[in-house]
Amino acid sequence: MDSQLIEIRTGRSETVFDLTDEIALFLRTVKAGDGLLHVWVPHATAGLAVIETGAGSDTDLLAALRDLLPADDRWAHRHGSHGHGRDHVLPAILPPSMSVPVLDGRAVLGTWQSVCLVDTNGDNPIRAVRLSFLAG
Repeated sequence: MDSQLIEIRTGRSETVFDLTDEIALFLRTVKAGDGLLHVWVPHATAGLAVIETGAGSDTDLLAALRDLLPADDRWAHRHGSHGHGRDHVLPAILPPSMSVPVLDGRAVLGTWQSVCLVDTNGDNPIRAVRLSFLAG
């Protein structure tokens, strides 16, 4: 198995960060053929989504998460910034891992699909993402 930990700067505001280019570079670097790509976010306050980006869906996702997980005082988990407890619930809704099929060295995604890191935690502006390729 080939594996690499990459660093993503998500900044101090909630974001949907498209990982698709980093994934393609990783697959080229390891000279991937057919197999599975596993994407893992080793954080308690971030998750992954396969979503269309650039046409408003990423903004819609963040708006939906704000409605579902408001940054207020309802959360028992209270350290960090105001409403930070919601960030700890996020990975239960958007999982911290996913597997993507790889054929001929390319992630098999639909026309408008991108693999994205979703980060609502402004307290942690730098994230790690582990990309692992298992040849088939």
